[in-house]
Amino acid sequence: MKKSPAIIVPKKKKKRLGVLFILLPVILLLVLVPLACAAVYFYFSYNLPRLSSLNDYRPPLVTEVYSRSGELIGEFFIERRYFVKLSNVSPVFIKAIVAAEDAQFFEHKGLNYWSISRAAFKNLLSLEMKQGGSTITQQITKSLLLTPEKSLARKIKEAILAKRIETSLTKNDILALYLNQIYFGLGAYGVESAARTYFGKSAAQLNLSEAALLAGLPKAPSLYSPFRNMERARQRQSYVLERMLEQKYITAQEKQEAEKAPLHMKLQENINLTQSPYFTEFVRQTIEKKYGSKAVYEDGLRIETTLDTAMERAAQEAIQTGLEEYEKREKTVHDPVKAQAALVCMDPFSGNILAMVGGRDFSNTQFNRAVQAQRQPGSAFKPLIYAAALDKGYTPASIIVDSPVTFKISRNKVWEPKNYDETYLGPITLRKALTLSRNVATVKILQDIGISYAIAYAKNFGITTALNRDLSLALGTANLSLLDLVQAYAVFCAHGVRVEPCAITRIVDRDGNVLEENVPQLRQAVNPQTAYLMTSLLQSVVEEGTGKKVSAINRPCAGKTGTTNDFRDAWFIGFTPQLVTGAWVGYDDNRSLGKRETGGAVAAPIWLKFMQKVLKDEPVKMFEVPEGIVFVKINPETGYLPNTATEETIFECFKEGTTPMPYFNSAQEQ
Repeated sequence: MKKSPAIIVPKKKKKRLGVLFILLPVILLLVLVPLACAAVYFYFSYNLPRLSSLNDYRPPLVTEVYSRSGELIGEFFIERRYFVKLSNVSPVFIKAIVAAEDAQFFEHKGLNYWSISRAAFKNLLSLEMKQGGSTITQQITKSLLLTPEKSLARKIKEAILAKRIETSLTKNDILALYLNQIYFGLGAYGVESAARTYFGKSAAQLNLSEAALLAGLPKAPSLYSPFRNMERARQRQSYVLERMLEQKYITAQEKQEAEKAPLHMKLQENINLTQSPYFTEFVRQTIEKKYGSKAVYEDGLRIETTLDTAMERAAQEAIQTGLEEYEKREKTVHDPVKAQAALVCMDPFSGNILAMVGGRDFSNTQFNRAVQAQRQPGSAFKPLIYAAALDKGYTPASIIVDSPVTFKISRNKVWEPKNYDETYLGPITLRKALTLSRNVATVKILQDIGISYAIAYAKNFGITTALNRDLSLALGTANLSLLDLVQAYAVFCAHGVRVEPCAITRIVDRDGNVLEENVPQLRQAVNPQTAYLMTSLLQSVVEEGTGKKVSAINRPCAGKTGTTNDFRDAWFIGFTPQLVTGAWVGYDDNRSLGKRETGGAVAAPIWLKFMQKVLKDEPVKMFEVPEGIVFVKINPETGYLPNTATEETIFECFKEGTTPMPYFNSAQEQ
């Protein structure tokens, strides 16, 4: 059989094929690896979140509430974080955090390949993702842009984003993000919050010892907390100081001094409970209703309010003292059910709420009795009936017969209103009827002017609550809040002008944009002459009537007491030419305060103590008399001008054109 001829490959061609077989894998490697890397990059970078500037950084920030003098009085937050510029952070803290978390931060471009290799080797040995070798930039991407899961996919995304951030932001920008984002424990997010929480100071005020301790916390905030284990916290502090020494940020002597330096820890108090809790909560509810809860808890608003902190403290003290005196008097000191009290002070001309206390202890109950409680005002409502009468033809000298009266309610039911002392004075002037708070006389006035007219008139004072359409309205049987009554009495003080109560003057967002700026909302409720006549009538209540206890203020003052059936509610609403204030005392379960615990006995002392304190250094002012008011002498028994020179007389004020005529009886006419 004939064999096929053998194929003979030339030696040169053999050499070329050998080289090709050697180079092919290398070529494939050089081509495929970049392609694979590119594929991985595009796969994991697809649809990644973007952070191209500091303006894109919008973390939840603390909403802060300030008094009218700029004092911080409240905070609302989910994460306690205050955004701080890098220039407002202590330089020594910046060095401490860099040394502790990423010593090569200023040299690398987002990734520290040596740290990554070291972490990868340890993870390979343990077959777990235990270490990450993350730089500060990578920590930002994990915290701001990615989920905290430990996986290779997340690490790849983290690396891609870190490189992107390094190309779009400066190192200082990255540090600013990091220092505002990291968690330090105890609810403190960011370095400013941490400095306040642990040391009661700003981030700019941190010294080396404090900075090193705080810089050691992000690693494990709970583990290294100085409030849980000071020894362990000190050990971590020493580690940070050692790292700072290695980086030549500090000297050996500075390290030793910092380790020995005393740490004055000052855990941040809950300012919402210690300053003006009822007012602050009132503000929170107002803002949340208007802007939503996200704005309140995350948007870092600056809320500027009308609160006067000195007045607020005076109100808290007055309530505490007043309730203690009541409890000693009634021997209820050890009673588990405590009487409550509320106080509101308002500027009658601007509507600014200067003080608001809604109870004796906010930590025990957050129910705000100054605005949320709807209680019967009793005789404290009478001034609105008398004001309505003055605009219906009555004068302070009008005669009302204080005598028993019976009203038929239904076929088998009658109503017989009675005076507090169950006595009757017969014919008396309108001034005397209000001064002595005569119930029957007030009911007769309401019957004469008309219930519908009185209800419509009350709306001029800002009363929006539905009022009962029966004659008991004269005795204050409608349910109103303390703020309602304070607003109403402010009309008398402000020459008949009604102003809406205001707690917030300005709201600014995190970018400095003004969301709202409030100015007084004014409208003429009644004419100035009616307002003055009512002020004069209410001065008589203080000088010689049921509110006589507050005459100890020793300056012009007007007001009215209020007491409901069975002494369930005690009120005093009063004003000076500068301020209008209301005080209420009662039990939440509507039980009796005790026999003879009237508005004059329980609420007036609280009002007096408060007003004496806040007006102590204020000049004494007189109530202004508007044009259209005249003063003439009248007989206080008849309400008429005197007929003889020997008659007892007093000066009475009237609107021009309403002064009475001389009194002539039938005997004189003959």
